[in-house]
This record gives sequence, structure tokens and C-alpha cells, in this order.
Amino acid sequence: MKTSIKKQKRSSQALDLTLCGLFAALIAAGAFIRIVIPAGADTMNFTLQWLFVMLAAFLLGSRRAFLSVAVYLIIGLSGVPIFARGGGPAYLLRPTFGFLLGFLLAAPLIGRICEFQRSVCFRGWFAAATAGYLVYYGMGMLYFYAITAWVTAQPVGWKAIFLVYCLPTMMPDYILCVLAVTVGLRLRPALRELLP
Repeated sequence: MKTSIKKQKRSSQALDLTLCGLFAALIAAGAFIRIVIPAGADTMNFTLQWLFVMLAAFLLGSRRAFLSVAVYLIIGLSGVPIFARGGGPAYLLRPTFGFLLGFLLAAPLIGRICEFQRSVCFRGWFAAATAGYLVYYGMGMLYFYAITAWVTAQPVGWKAIFLVYCLPTMMPDYILCVLAVTVGLRLRPALRELLP
């Protein structure tokens, strides 16, 4: 009996590692599928990372989605150049790092909202994606403001952060919400047996 439980636990851990590794790799790949948008004195990148963060939440659930994003961030901060502009601990001082932290907060939120829903449907998942989207951009804006105001001593106002650094990517990212829900609903039946 104990041996059977241990085998199930090991199997579950192996599945977790595999799935979290897979989605961390997809999020990393999404960083390199990008469109560079001039923004103020800098540039912003529209990438497909947000798409894979949402798919992780829809398909893996809140815990595994959080772990997938956490693995991605840890690998990037350790020095592997898997962020849109490289990697390493110095990335923490980039004003745009807050959007990556937004992924870490949004993924489990989306997953948790979906877990509480009674049925799997487009409307429910899209509402979850919208909640995650607001957290993702909210965290990005807060971090951007904090770094420019307190670290670089070159403060950027809220209006400029929104209009110059967020607005150019907000509509494309919201369209990705629709795409993620559509793809996720199609993939879920195939993964239902694999993902308890």
C-alpha cells in the first residue's frame, strides 16, 4: 500500500516537473517571438509570453501555472538570457521587470478562478483572463513607477507610464486573451486524462 502511494507521488512529481518545465520553455520561447515598439526614450516589446502564461493557467491549474512562471523567472534571473532583453539579476532594476512579475501573480489567479467555476466555458475563462490581464498590467505599472521614482531617480508619471509604455501593447495582449481561451478550450479535452 505504502509502495503504491510512493509510486503515485513520484509519478505526480515527475508530471509536475515535466509540465512546469514545458510551459517555462514555452514562455521563454514566447519572449523571442516579438514586435519591438518605440516607447519614449526606450522601447517596449509585444511578445507571445502572455499567451503561454494564460495557457499554463487554463491547462495546468493555479499551482502548476505559478511554478511554470516561477521556474522561468528563476532561470532568467540566474543569468540565462531568456527574457526579451537578456537575463541576469540586474534585470530586477529594469522598470519593465514588473510585467514579468505580473505574470507570476496573474497565472495562479487565472488558474484559481477557473478552478472555482462550475463549468468550462468561453465566458468564464475570458473573465478569468481579464482579471489576470488587469493584475499583469497593474503590477507592471506599479513596478515601473517604483523603479523610476526610487531607484533610477528619473521618475516617470502615471500618465506617461500608461500612455507610452502600456497602451501600445494593451490591445494586442487583450486579443491574446481571446486566443488563449479559444486554444485552451480546444486543448483541454485532450489533456483531461493527463492532468488530474
